[in-house]
Amino acid sequence: MRKLFLICSLFSLTAFAGESYFEPLNVNKMHGLELERMQKGQAPHFAVPHQVNLAITQSQDWKELGSKMEWTHSVKAPNAVSLNFGFTEFSLPQSAQIDIYAKDFSKRIRTINHKDNNINHEFWTPVLLTDEAIIKVSVDKNEFKQLSLTLGTIGQGFRTFAQSTQKAGSCNVDVVCSEGDDWRNEINSVAVISKGGSTFCTGFMVNNTRNDKAPYFMTAYHCGIRSYNAASLVAYWNYQTSSCGGSRDGEKQQFTSGATLLAGSSQSDFTLLKLTQDPEKDFNVSYAGWDRSGVDASMAVAIHHPNTDEKSISFEYDPTTITSYLGDSVPGAGTHVRVEDWDVGTTEPGSSGSPLFDQNHRVIGQLHGGYASCSSQTADYYGRFFISWDGEGKSSNRLRDHLDPDNRGDMYVDTLL
Repeated sequence: MRKLFLICSLFSLTAFAGESYFEPLNVNKMHGLELERMQKGQAPHFAVPHQVNLAITQSQDWKELGSKMEWTHSVKAPNAVSLNFGFTEFSLPQSAQIDIYAKDFSKRIRTINHKDNNINHEFWTPVLLTDEAIIKVSVDKNEFKQLSLTLGTIGQGFRTFAQSTQKAGSCNVDVVCSEGDDWRNEINSVAVISKGGSTFCTGFMVNNTRNDKAPYFMTAYHCGIRSYNAASLVAYWNYQTSSCGGSRDGEKQQFTSGATLLAGSSQSDFTLLKLTQDPEKDFNVSYAGWDRSGVDASMAVAIHHPNTDEKSISFEYDPTTITSYLGDSVPGAGTHVRVEDWDVGTTEPGSSGSPLFDQNHRVIGQLHGGYASCSSQTADYYGRFFISWDGEGKSSNRLRDHLDPDNRGDMYVDTLL
């Protein structure tokens, strides 16, 4: 609670008719807070979320334009790296659409419409790289009363996905490099994610025994996604460089917004979600296979977003071991898979929640934490899929009810394209 107060005390909001204005953030203080979070192993922030609770349908700023009603709102946050928007009441009739774009028209979010309606009745946007945005809502007059729309949160960005207190290390290998050639199917299952318009992690689509492309998504429990905020998850697909070792030119146009919580446990640091919408077909998202046998891998591969930079791939050519979290003794509590040290690449803050694959291209855990970096050949620890399968004995804290809904008893499944 104290940390929340410190963050909120760093900004001020001024609201005018048709405009929301935020004072510039003290970036040095924000980065200081980020260093504290990194030391505690917490998910990094990229923005400060402002609670605005603007009931759009009750606004006096609507205008009649022929058969349409139109509402326009300006958001200004000088020197912000980005802006993002959380609609905490969201139900659009068929004629309604929301357009959000930079004031200079240089960037825009795809048009939001009735196809984005979902069971959570919320919609959270991806980031828009601008410090001044326009929100425009239009709807046919005869459907205006069917519109339910409240802008609940505006995220004021102080860093980009690839910009942090410490840039992703130079030893990281872009997934487009040749090292990733044998792992293309698994690479396409991994996404960088945001929660509440303010924090980062990594996650991945996961297959189930029906092989039916149900939109199950896994990440780490410590990334902080719970039932009350799962609707705010935004998954960004194919955020990666266009050339090996090239400029950091990853695009964030392919996204999926919203999820519901299915299960989670701090014991093995996993969270399982179901996305409220399937990823678009042209995103080419795959569904990662898994192995719940608990057998050590002969080698391991991590696919992740280090410091939430563009997607990377890391390799460990030695066998994994079973330990406690941050422990050395084998098997210890048996809750985690230990990677001794990375032979190629590393992981970093922001990689949390990313999958660890065995030699058979099957997930055996998701990243909890560790000490690895480009300058430190030390261990990383992954919450063990074997432990997460049965969890703590309830549907709400184990995987098996969801990933094996017919109780087939399969020990593994393969990646589904």
